[in-house]
Amino acid sequence: MITDQVSFGAMIKDVKFYQHYLKQALKRGYKEQQMAYTLPPLPYDYTALEPCITKSTLEFHHDKHHAAYVNNYNGLVKDTELDALSLEEVIVKVAGDASKAGVFNNAAQAWNHSFYWDCMKPAGGGAPTGALAAKINADFGSFEKFVEAFKTAGATQFGSGWAWLVLDNGTLKVTKTGNADNPLTAGQVPLLTMDVWEHAYYLDYQNRRPDYISDFLTKLVNWDFVAANLAAA
Repeated sequence: MITDQVSFGAMIKDVKFYQHYLKQALKRGYKEQQMAYTLPPLPYDYTALEPCITKSTLEFHHDKHHAAYVNNYNGLVKDTELDALSLEEVIVKVAGDASKAGVFNNAAQAWNHSFYWDCMKPAGGGAPTGALAAKINADFGSFEKFVEAFKTAGATQFGSGWAWLVLDNGTLKVTKTGNADNPLTAGQVPLLTMDVWEHAYYLDYQNRRPDYISDFLTKLVNWDFVAANLAAA
């Protein structure tokens, strides 16, 4: 199981959210202590997100790119003190350490991708409801303003990276990170992410990143997953 619940729970400042997050992490197939991480399966069939994201894209993205991050990470931490830690703990521990850049990049990318898969579902998208909708309206002014901010974050991320909806000291914020970076290193609670690395969309959209972003929001977002993350925070 994921180790040292107290330290990571303190880092995200909420035991309730950590317990929820622990269940999500275990569902994604994260490792037993001092055993190699395994690549978690997709939470849906390879054709389930078509026509927005095709089977070919998911096969390359999950089975090649995501798998490579998991395999590289396992090789880098094998027989080291980091091997006993969870991905979350490793990400926070080695962030900013140039000598551990390879470990950080592969750990964070493995984590980011597992989270990303859960952020989508077949026939998803549209607008959220309930407490999540109310919180978005309160913190952004309207759902439309959130959409504008999220689209801008994804479209203006230069090169590879991620767009995020996070909870930061009780307030919802949209942010973006380059390459493998993620909000855990800033003590923020990730609620939603969108992969804007080219391998996430190029087979289906070529250079039309804004079209991918639009389809992600209108047809793919798993608002139930986002709402559960917020409810646990």
